[in-house]
Amino acid sequence: MAQTSNFITPSPLGEGASIHIAVSTLDDEADGDAFFAEAERTQKRGQLNEALTLYGKAAFEYNIKGQYLLYGTALLKLSNVHLLLNHYNEAAQVILNVALKNYSRIGHRSGQMESYHQLGKVYYASNKLTESLWFYTQQGILARQLHNNTAYIDSMMGIIHVKIKRKEYNLALKDVSRAEVFARANKVNHYNTQLKNTRKLLKEKVNAKK
Repeated sequence: MAQTSNFITPSPLGEGASIHIAVSTLDDEADGDAFFAEAERTQKRGQLNEALTLYGKAAFEYNIKGQYLLYGTALLKLSNVHLLLNHYNEAAQVILNVALKNYSRIGHRSGQMESYHQLGKVYYASNKLTESLWFYTQQGILARQLHNNTAYIDSMMGIIHVKIKRKEYNLALKDVSRAEVFARANKVNHYNTQLKNTRKLLKEKVNAKK
């Protein structure tokens, strides 16, 4: 199994976004936890450019102090805010060039799995569906190896949405059936409504094509 992002060459995801650096209410002596907490509060208020700055500061502090798990978490958050701002290239590069290397260096496979999930989301949003499918698949492979049933179904949902976007409705329906069987067998119930609604949507689309 390929465990690195070098298996494919990700396509460019659009023009680089200029990021406005907002002024933080924290001073430069604050630690990573303080920057991270303020970043989360700022993000909830919808001040995404300031959140970018604060997550970046948190990541920097965690990195220089050797707190690599927290460093990875801050990078994932940073990528997700770029995604919310439609900065697809930046969102992907934070993971490909920094987060995955960090998790690989410390041997943290759960972090790698989360990184693959984030890349699946980024490439899906940017309509790079081949790349998105590959990263969701890698997430699923690691989820099975780590016996993380929730993450495995999450990866299956990502794959289903890619196939829906490709208008591969019958293939997506088969994946929904597999996900339902897996969820029942492993008593993962919180996807039931989502799977039910997805099945209903797909049946409507299949019937509309007839």
